[in-house]
Amino acid sequence: MEEKQVKKSIIIELDKEEYALPVEIIGGIERMQQITRVPKTAKFVKGVINLRGVVTPIIDLRERFGMDRIPQTDSTRIIIIHQDKYNIGLIVDAAYDVIDIQSEDIEPAPKVVGTVDVDYIEGVAKIGKRLVMILNLEKVLSADSYQGKIEAEEVQK
Repeated sequence: MEEKQVKKSIIIELDKEEYALPVEIIGGIERMQQITRVPKTAKFVKGVINLRGVVTPIIDLRERFGMDRIPQTDSTRIIIIHQDKYNIGLIVDAAYDVIDIQSEDIEPAPKVVGTVDVDYIEGVAKIGKRLVMILNLEKVLSADSYQGKIEAEEVQK
């Protein structure tokens, strides 16, 4: 008999769509704060913050996915991710739910998923009437996946 796998995930929102991140990599959820810009970085790398004595790079997921920029709101959050010995902050529109996602509720990512590159989506979870996209953070944070964007931005300057 196959054992059911349950993945505890936090739900974040980008452009009125829901995405899931595994709880075990979340180091914290912070309100927006002053970000210090770092020169010669990709446009979606907003800069760094000093978070309890740790300098943490901040990435705007909206810009990372090529979504339209919107003004920050009271719901805008920075999700702190522990990735390989590093902390990285992800700016999201909102973070509001922790849910259990059963492995049998996850389907492979379809070929076309709205405005987000399908490479960044690991799968889609059906939870009741909700569809929640499961982010592949390894690809979202991979330098290879945005190196071309950095070079393209430099050519445009």
